[in-house]
Amino acid sequence: MELDIPLILGGLMVGFVVGLTGMGGGALMTPMLIFVFRVDPLMAVSSDVVASLFMKPAGAFVHLRRKTVNLPLVGWLCLGSVPAAFSGALLIKFIPFGDEVDTILKQFLGVALLLASLGLVVRAVLQMVRERSALGEGPVAPSAPDLVVRPLPTVLLGAVAGLMVGLTSVGAGSIVIVILLMMYPALKASQIVGTDLVQAIPLVAAASAGHLLYGDFSLGLTVSLLIGAIPGAWLGAQVSSRAPGGIIRRALAILLLASGLKLLGAELWVVLTAAGTALVGGNLVWIWVRRRFGTPDGTRRPAATAAPLTTGATTTRGPDAPAGTGGPARTDEPESSRPS
Repeated sequence: MELDIPLILGGLMVGFVVGLTGMGGGALMTPMLIFVFRVDPLMAVSSDVVASLFMKPAGAFVHLRRKTVNLPLVGWLCLGSVPAAFSGALLIKFIPFGDEVDTILKQFLGVALLLASLGLVVRAVLQMVRERSALGEGPVAPSAPDLVVRPLPTVLLGAVAGLMVGLTSVGAGSIVIVILLMMYPALKASQIVGTDLVQAIPLVAAASAGHLLYGDFSLGLTVSLLIGAIPGAWLGAQVSSRAPGGIIRRALAILLLASGLKLLGAELWVVLTAAGTALVGGNLVWIWVRRRFGTPDGTRRPAATAAPLTTGATTTRGPDAPAGTGGPARTDEPESSRPS
């Protein structure tokens, strides 16, 4: 078994994107294998799915330690995704890769990714203006424990994502990220990324089992990908678990745009041009908002504070007085001169 250096570098790039945004594994890895490395489509799907089984935990572990994962949400997603992912890998024997059904699925996903990218841009700008902060959401925080999970829609979301992964290896992060953004707007970007990475582990495990049994898995191809993808996913998760939500959302928006165009069949130069334009334009907007609403270091501009109200006499609270009270007033007189 020979290691392929270009494949290792490609795996490193894709792993970093997956750890940073929670998505992009299938949307980037499978097209890269097919169009850049000329791998057979079915082998690309099978090897990508098995590689994701080892790549996702590297990023998920970081988010679990940072408490940016909503575990009840993960449980409901897996309830639908695990059986659907195995079924999708089984159905691939009856629906050949490249069939019209597969093309329609990718077109629907491509349109959904483009709409989600546009929605992220609009939401990010409005949030930066509303919060008067160039970083939008501000630093990440642990996932809210009182989030109300909607079981039935969440299970259905997991089932749709699992079926698409089993059939095409595309959709685990893409469709889950998109729908979670709409279903649970209270979740921060870091929490959505962490939740998606953790729920993807059992999903991809089920899909991997199906592809090992019914697909066209290549050990040498997968090992080369993993040598780069595992450290890449770990590094990307380190960034996404600490970075402000606004920065992660900008990365998500650009990745959604590029992935959507590629799934719709756009040429590589069109995808790169669109992503580069979005990157430059997004940073110009960010610079404007930073100058308009932020302080020189990019933090939120503090609100003006009112001067404290004072009374005619000023007293100083004694050391033994309880917090929140005026306490016994001190004077500068010696104790001997105080009236008894």
